[in-house]
Amino acid sequence: MLSKNNWAKRDSSQKGHHVQFNVHTEAVQAALAKYKERKMPMPSKRRSVLVHSSVETYTPPDTSSASEDEGSLRRQGRITSTPFQSHSNVEPWLNRVIQGSSTSSSASSTSSHPGGKPAAASNTATVTAAATVLADLMVASVRGVPRGYNSSILETADGVPVNSRVSSKIQQLLNTLKRPKRPPLKEFFVDDFEELLEVQQPDPNQPKPEGNQMNVLKGEPLGMVTNWPPSLLAALQRWGTTQPKAPCLTALDTTGKAIYTLTYGKLWSRSLKLAYTLLNKLTTKNEPLLKPGDRVALVFPNSDPVMFMVAFYGCLLAELIPVPIEVPLTRKDAGSQQIGFLLGSCGVTLALTTDACQKGLPKAQTGEVVTFKGWPRLMWFVIDGKHLAKPAKDWHPQVRDASAEIAYIEYKTSKEGSTVGITVSHASMLAHCHALTQACGYSEAETLTNVLDFKRDAGLWHGVLTSVMNRMHVISIPYALMKVNPLSWIQKVCSYKARVAVVKSRDMHWSLLAQRDQRDVSLSSLRMLLVADGANPWSISSCDAFLNVFQSRGLRPEVICPCASSSEALTVAIRRPPELGGPPPGKAVLSMNCLSFGVIRVDTEEKLSVLTVQDVGQIMPGANVCVVKVDGTPYLCKADEVGEICVNSGATGMAYFGLLGITKNVFEAIPVTAAGVPVSDQPFTRTGLLGFVGPDYLVFVVGKLDGLMTVSGRRHNADDVVATALAVEPMKFVYRGRIAVFSVTVLHDDRIVLVAEQRPDASEEDSFQWMSRVLQAVDSIHQVGVYCLALVPANTLPKAPLGGIHISETKQRFLEGALHPCNVLMCPHTCVTNLPKPRQKQPDVGPASMIVGNLVAGKRIAQASGRDVTQLEDNDQARKFLYLADVLQWRAQTTPDHPLFLLLNSKGTVASSASCIQLHKRAERVAVALLEKGRLNVGDHVALVYPPGVDLIATFYGCLYAGCIPITVRPPHPQNLVSKSACILTTQAIMKLLKSKEAAAAVDIKTWPTILDTDDMPKKKLAGIFRPTSPDMLAYLDFSVSTTGILAGVKMSHAATSALCRSIKLQCELYPSRQIAICLDPYCGLGFALWCLCSVYSGHQSILVPPLELESNVSVWLSAVSQYKVRVTFCSYSVMEMCTKGLGTQTDILRVINLSCVRTCMVVAEERPRITLTQSFSKLFKDLGLSARAVSTTFGCRVNVAICLQGTAGPDPTTVYVDMRALRHDRVRLVERGSPHSLPLMESGKILPGVKVIIAHTETKGPLGDSHLGEIWVSSPHNATGYYTVYGEEALHADHFTARLSFGDTQTIWARTGYLGFLRRTELTDASGERHDALYVVGSLDETLELRGMRYHPIDIETSVIRAHKSIAECAVFTWTNLLVVVVELEGSEQEALDLVALVTNVVLEEHYLIVGVVVIVDPGVIPINSRGEKQRMHLRDGFLADQLDPIYVAYNM
Repeated sequence: MLSKNNWAKRDSSQKGHHVQFNVHTEAVQAALAKYKERKMPMPSKRRSVLVHSSVETYTPPDTSSASEDEGSLRRQGRITSTPFQSHSNVEPWLNRVIQGSSTSSSASSTSSHPGGKPAAASNTATVTAAATVLADLMVASVRGVPRGYNSSILETADGVPVNSRVSSKIQQLLNTLKRPKRPPLKEFFVDDFEELLEVQQPDPNQPKPEGNQMNVLKGEPLGMVTNWPPSLLAALQRWGTTQPKAPCLTALDTTGKAIYTLTYGKLWSRSLKLAYTLLNKLTTKNEPLLKPGDRVALVFPNSDPVMFMVAFYGCLLAELIPVPIEVPLTRKDAGSQQIGFLLGSCGVTLALTTDACQKGLPKAQTGEVVTFKGWPRLMWFVIDGKHLAKPAKDWHPQVRDASAEIAYIEYKTSKEGSTVGITVSHASMLAHCHALTQACGYSEAETLTNVLDFKRDAGLWHGVLTSVMNRMHVISIPYALMKVNPLSWIQKVCSYKARVAVVKSRDMHWSLLAQRDQRDVSLSSLRMLLVADGANPWSISSCDAFLNVFQSRGLRPEVICPCASSSEALTVAIRRPPELGGPPPGKAVLSMNCLSFGVIRVDTEEKLSVLTVQDVGQIMPGANVCVVKVDGTPYLCKADEVGEICVNSGATGMAYFGLLGITKNVFEAIPVTAAGVPVSDQPFTRTGLLGFVGPDYLVFVVGKLDGLMTVSGRRHNADDVVATALAVEPMKFVYRGRIAVFSVTVLHDDRIVLVAEQRPDASEEDSFQWMSRVLQAVDSIHQVGVYCLALVPANTLPKAPLGGIHISETKQRFLEGALHPCNVLMCPHTCVTNLPKPRQKQPDVGPASMIVGNLVAGKRIAQASGRDVTQLEDNDQARKFLYLADVLQWRAQTTPDHPLFLLLNSKGTVASSASCIQLHKRAERVAVALLEKGRLNVGDHVALVYPPGVDLIATFYGCLYAGCIPITVRPPHPQNLVSKSACILTTQAIMKLLKSKEAAAAVDIKTWPTILDTDDMPKKKLAGIFRPTSPDMLAYLDFSVSTTGILAGVKMSHAATSALCRSIKLQCELYPSRQIAICLDPYCGLGFALWCLCSVYSGHQSILVPPLELESNVSVWLSAVSQYKVRVTFCSYSVMEMCTKGLGTQTDILRVINLSCVRTCMVVAEERPRITLTQSFSKLFKDLGLSARAVSTTFGCRVNVAICLQGTAGPDPTTVYVDMRALRHDRVRLVERGSPHSLPLMESGKILPGVKVIIAHTETKGPLGDSHLGEIWVSSPHNATGYYTVYGEEALHADHFTARLSFGDTQTIWARTGYLGFLRRTELTDASGERHDALYVVGSLDETLELRGMRYHPIDIETSVIRAHKSIAECAVFTWTNLLVVVVELEGSEQEALDLVALVTNVVLEEHYLIVGVVVIVDPGVIPINSRGEKQRMHLRDGFLADQLDPIYVAYNM
């Protein structure tokens, strides 16, 4: 299978072999060339978030993909200096592209489901204009640049110009998304019903391994050495006593000067002193602090190898177990908490350190070293000479033969970030030194230069342990010196004539960058250059490039010796130089695609997606090695299959300290053949390295288990993806060594995330362009999508102790939203291929079959009604009280001084009040003014522009007295309504405002009707009060802005008005001795009825609290309720939210409030009840006596302002839990509380007397059964009689008021509410003894989003989004051209803005199976809400498309 001729052999005699090293960069450039035309919409970012201040620094994107062509990047003058000129070429193209997507968002009931697919622009136009448009976007994406569009491009139906840059970006996004994705994979995986998440079926054509099963590979035997010491300590004792002057270790300072050379004699004597001191001089309560076998932490900086070596050997001599760790610098070091956990689990109580290091540690007030987060309490002991005692004459340490006892513990951080300690026994330590000595051919007194961390891994094995075994001299190069002078290690090799150097590929790469000083160095003394991370995919290019430069400086090609190691198995393989009998080195060019399926194929034809790997030599002497399958049982792999390398030898780690379960898994693996027969009776250790054995028994490593990402069944290696990213113009925009790649699980699959540090001088476009090219390169070379690409500011990623990035900590920050990127590009559209299939709508069952089906199933038709008003005792009164004007006159005569209204100000004192007679008299005066000053006729419309108060009520009745039609209008934006009014009544202050310059700018003042102020009116008697000729005459108009942004007025007849008041009176048991408190806006709907109508009808006293007063005193409403001992009170969600947020902390105010009087507190709403808000309100005020059952909601809508209202009697509102996934399919499926995907729904109060409700199918208009989701239809005497619109489209919506069922009872006339909901018969009984029917409102039909064939309610998506991050204050979603747009209000610093993009995308995918198209991050308060506290999502959409939101950041998900 793997014949030798497939493998490129390196022939050391050839000069030309180094040409290969750039193969990856070439592949990436070639891959990118294919993508030349593809343009993506660039995210837009607010100026304050940008680093740059001037627009001039913005350059158009580089349209060519050749990174060398600097010229193309800097054609600045043309575009930035003349923005207008470049815009003019765009218009025709934009026109063509956007026309198709001009969806209407007018008042039709499907306004949020735009129809029509956007027209694709012809390809030629796209390509030629794409560059201009993108350049345009670049310039335009900084706010404040004049845009030279002419405004006639096009408008959507409700007048939103779509010439904004937002819509052109969205168009671009659509164009990019339209390109065909990879063929979709077949689905199966049945969730508990038809929510099918696709699970990838294996591709029948995927490569499969075909070789024979491999055999266990045996290393050469460990040679017998005659005078080999029985333990490492014996060697130390021998050299320390026989060769005391021999140099052991030379330490350097940051200038490269040798500051100290430790001799073997000094190492021995100091280690003895330390051992003696540790065992005899440290006591607690007269007991020795330490006993043999205790673990001790070694905390030494990287610049002090001498002290570390003394501490390490001192512990071994005292039979203590050293645990070397990093120096903790701050309390919040990346990963420091996990190290603390390791120390705690090892039972460490003592830490050894140096004087200088101890001084640098953070201290508490007491002067002691602080306890770091997650660390056990430690005693710190400084081991500098003056603190050590001289051993007693009779004290001699035990120098035992190497045993199976633990010698030391090396820490390792796993992929998830947890830290484990790997135990190494004395015997293993000795065997490992033996094997390394043999493999590297170490001889006595050789000089070795060590650049690695001496605390662990190869730096410890070569530079501290094996060196002592062979009495070698180690030159230790500190990391700080490498940062200052990357060439220092080469200079030291040269000056000390070192024979061996131990480095990482990073050190080789760095030394290439500092070529100026390379002239006078020579590497001819080296016989081995050990590359410790030779198993990394990018080490091959470093090795080749290094050889290329330094061959002329005496470096021989065969000296370079990559090796592979792992914390568990120690050294796994080392390439030997020819003089030690090594075969010639090998290099394999492997197909990346086959590797992702775990199969090795030498790649011949496809030059792009290949991985070039070098061998890491042969396995260690005395070891047995095999390759086993990664998952499940360790079956042996076939010869051409990638698996995990396993080692069995005397020189591996023993266990994870204290973790028996995973120890068994890793250190005691028993590989088996395909037939299940164990290959050996000895356990093997899993190395965590993925690879295979090639020709000449050379080991090849293609990845690490820790960096493995399994995306839809294919395996990718994090390091390979990093290597690809590095090949995309790495040096210009990001830092080479600061790229992290990891995977996160979203929607049952791994998703790849790439995070890099951006250079401070890179502009927005440069970075964005680099990001899009990385995406394309990874896509082309690895055939996998990157889910999220984030750039963070320089030096903000958490660092590993010696450079490099702390991957697990970075991942943790990403998932917590604490990474603070400055650029983000998400590509869920390309990556997420396992979404459920879009729902295909079945041809609907006819209404008749529906009814029959329900009857057969024994289900009743969903119909319910409030109490029957015809049978009630107040019938004669109801006949008398047909006209509210009559009622007010009657009350003014019979109970003239009875107070009807008390208006409270923010201090809680009565600002004004009105008794029956006062109200009547004021109304008469208004009527006189209307007739005389205004010269109005019966039926004229009068706009009442008043702040909430008694004036508003008086003028309302004044209009009725004069026969005019009142319209209440919220000041001071009346221009949308007043055009049809014959007269405006208002106060002097507002009148000034209406005639002000500012108003003139918005409206033509000449077109205003008469404006009368009612502040000082003549006291004239009204000749006669107007009597309507029939109760069906129009009484008033009720205008409100719907949540879809449509201004709709409904006509209320006199009959409907009195029926409404009567229903509310019966439900709430209102009569003159009652008091109710109202904290609502008085301009429309139920708020208006309660404020202006009900008190006059029922005679009860209303305590009016304008919600605006809460802004200056949050407690005013609840104080009033408490003070007046009110039993019934009404409020809005906004008021409830203000109380919940604002009163939680004000304990002094709350002490005097007592809410035990409240029988019922109703939230007036036209939406699904907000359970979380009402519950938190109830919880918060429970201690003030508020009964848990008091809080409920009402439900009304445009066609009928009061359908449900809890009232004072009847059963408590019930809550049910429904399956959110069934809801998307328009079905109700009741589930238990807490089950996955459950959504709580609360009943919206009791159905009012005289009201009948039925649930009808939205399309067929047939009746539905109990617990079925459909549109709520209502029939009642207080239904409105029709819409009144300024634009004369009344006929459009006539069927909203006069609908009939298509089957069953086809006689009754219903009004369609436009809300989805269901009825459910409960076990409770209502006042009449019948079983109680509960109405559950799910949401407005106009608001729902039709996506993937399913129906989504915005509130559900918004609830998920708000939970995604603590800084999300509010959220609103809408769709535009079939893309889901999520607008998020950020309550926090702007640097958190981009953290939200990924979290929002993740949560919507996980919980709703939807891909977010655009994430818009805005300031708090940008999402518009109406007076009831409902979000105006369509206004928001229009504002977004017209570019008026001033967003902090807009991310276009690819």
